[in-house]
Amino acid sequence: MVAHLGIEITHVENDSIEATMPVDHRTHQPLGLLHGGASVALAETLGSIAAMCCLDTQTQYCVGIEINANHIKSVRNGIVKGKATPLHIGKKTHVWEIRITSEKDELVCISRITMAIIDKK
Repeated sequence: MVAHLGIEITHVENDSIEATMPVDHRTHQPLGLLHGGASVALAETLGSIAAMCCLDTQTQYCVGIEINANHIKSVRNGIVKGKATPLHIGKKTHVWEIRITSEKDELVCISRITMAIIDKK
């Protein structure tokens, strides 16, 4: 899905990860606006990658157990940017906030994902 939607990771730091996604025919809903599901796909991608970066992947993995999104502003074209930052990094769960903004730095969507941290057997 990441490749299909054109999502590109652009920046990784100790406490955040950023990516861009084009607003075009791949991510439009029928009225020509950014599809809310595409925003959620960007949010889940960022939250999942961010959580994996905090784990010892030899002994643990993570899966999303809840995600929500509030769609604040519509976008017709261009690029949106998502940034994930941690709200909680625990032993068994992580909670990440993902803010998606327009090229004008306007808030388009705010999302929160909860990740379950699972020990490999």
